[in-house]
Amino acid sequence: MITKETNDFEGIDFGEGEVILVDKPAGWSSFKVVRKIRQAINVKKVGHAGTLDPGATGLLIVATGKKTKSISEYQALEKTYTGTITLGKTSPSMDKETEITSEKPFAHISAEEIYKVRNEFLGTIKQTPPMYSAVKYKGKNLYRLARKGKEVEREAREVVVSDFKIPGINLPDVDFEITCSKGTYIRAIANDLGDRLGCGGLLSSLRRTKIGNYSVDDAFAVDEFVKRFSDVKKL
Repeated sequence: MITKETNDFEGIDFGEGEVILVDKPAGWSSFKVVRKIRQAINVKKVGHAGTLDPGATGLLIVATGKKTKSISEYQALEKTYTGTITLGKTSPSMDKETEITSEKPFAHISAEEIYKVRNEFLGTIKQTPPMYSAVKYKGKNLYRLARKGKEVEREAREVVVSDFKIPGINLPDVDFEITCSKGTYIRAIANDLGDRLGCGGLLSSLRRTKIGNYSVDDAFAVDEFVKRFSDVKKL
C-alpha cells in the first residue's frame, strides 16, 4: 500500500501491481486522477475503486498492474463521507453542479425536526439513483439522458446507512458525517432529507474521508505523488 508516508519509491514495481491512496482534489474527475497517475508511472493498467463526483474531494483508492484485480474488494467496503446539505433549494443533479430549480422557506425548520427526519435514513433504506448518475438504462448512462432533459423510471435499490451524524446546523446548512454501503448516493440523501422536511435540499459539499479502514489522512495529494515519483526517476 502506497501512502503519503511512503518515502522510498525505488524498487516499487507499479507494473507488477500496487495500491495507492490518493486525495482527489475538487474539480477533477476520478478518471483524471487515474490518467495523471498512469502518465506518471508509465503503466497502462491503472484503475480506481469507487468514483467521486468532480465537485467532491477525498479518498480514492487507485490500483495498478495485477492489483487492479482486487478493485472489487475495495469497492465493497463501507465509505465515510463528511459534507454539507443546504436546505431550501433543489436542483436536477441534487447538488450545485446544475441550476437551482426551486427555492422554498427553511427558517421555520427546527433542529429537532432535522434530527428526527435524519433517523429515517439510518439502517437499510430504499434509494432511487439520481438521473445524474452513471447507472445504466438500456445500455446508456442516466446522466447522458439527463443532460438531454430526459427522465426515466429508475428502480429503487437497497443501501445501508450505518451511521449518520449531524455535528452542526446553521440554517440553511446542515453538516453531516455519513457511513454507508457501496452504491449509496449522498446527493440522494440530501435531496430526500430536504423533501421530507418539506423545503427541499441539495448537497453543497462532499468529502470522502474513509474507505473501510483506509483514511484520507494517509493519502497522497495527486501532485505530490507525481512529484515524489518523478524525483525518484531522476536519481
